[in-house]
Amino acid sequence: MKKGPLTIKDIAKDLNISPSTVSRALKDNPDISPETRKIVQDYAKKHKYKPNALALSLRTQHTNIIGVIVPELANHFFSGVLSGMETVAEERDYHVIVCQSLEDYRKEVRNIQTLIKARVCGVLISQSKTTTKYDHFQELIDNDIPVIFFDRICTGIDTDKVVVDDYSGTLTAVEYMIKTGCKRIAFFSAPQHLEISKNRKNGYLDALRKYHLPVDENLIRIADTKILGYERALEILQEPHRPDAFMAMNDYTASGILLATKKLGLKVPDDISIFGFSNSNISQDTDPMLTTMDQHPQKVGEEAMKLILEKIEHPENNSRKNRIIKTSLIVRQTTHRLPD
Repeated sequence: MKKGPLTIKDIAKDLNISPSTVSRALKDNPDISPETRKIVQDYAKKHKYKPNALALSLRTQHTNIIGVIVPELANHFFSGVLSGMETVAEERDYHVIVCQSLEDYRKEVRNIQTLIKARVCGVLISQSKTTTKYDHFQELIDNDIPVIFFDRICTGIDTDKVVVDDYSGTLTAVEYMIKTGCKRIAFFSAPQHLEISKNRKNGYLDALRKYHLPVDENLIRIADTKILGYERALEILQEPHRPDAFMAMNDYTASGILLATKKLGLKVPDDISIFGFSNSNISQDTDPMLTTMDQHPQKVGEEAMKLILEKIEHPENNSRKNRIIKTSLIVRQTTHRLPD
């Protein structure tokens, strides 16, 4: 019995036909008779033949491997995004290589170099929050590797994008708290050079303006982690004119704010309302459970993968396509209910 994977030459020898006939039959080439194609394909299926991906890529200068770069694999949102990406990739017979930048620009640059060397046929990127230069992204395009940005997009690179509707999601969240009686709402954001941060801040500001509430710059802070949420909330809650609500950049920040309220003996939501963003696992692990916005990460991943495969399989189509994924309000226990 032959050891090792079955090859086209093995199939040709066993069926007493030429290797070229086997190759064309496996590709469903109409030059080969339907009877021969069926014999070859049935044999290949029965003996679990797998094409040699490396040899194929060397011949065609093309792989069926998609590179993905995320800031953090442990993040609930990005793990959900990856699940959506892999579902679509598997259906279309593509493979995924995942890299994480750990919010480090230099590591993100190394991720790009690794994926170029791996000869991926496309790259999906959510940029690091420390990235302010984009030459490494441009290098992918210069190497004719299609690029799609998702969630944290790079406005300096002209390519397709998949984003959550951060503006409307934040506006809806802040509007909800205003309708429940909140009037001094603090906003804890990520660094403002990120487009996602700008969009959420604009949603926050427009909600205040819509209801003719003043904008207090002292209530707007950079805090996008649990630790920063805790520290900044402790500071702001001990000031003379404290806020009565918080709009957090994410659920982790919101959980830090919640810890700060407990430290100071404040009741949630009686004294302070807290609104998270992402509907991560932590949102149901806190006490009380967080009101939040669901970003539908699986849908983000599916749409991003569909876009990159469209660019790979139809390179002649140069039109720009953007996908916007709507958020959903998830009301739990850290905010009041709307009055009937």
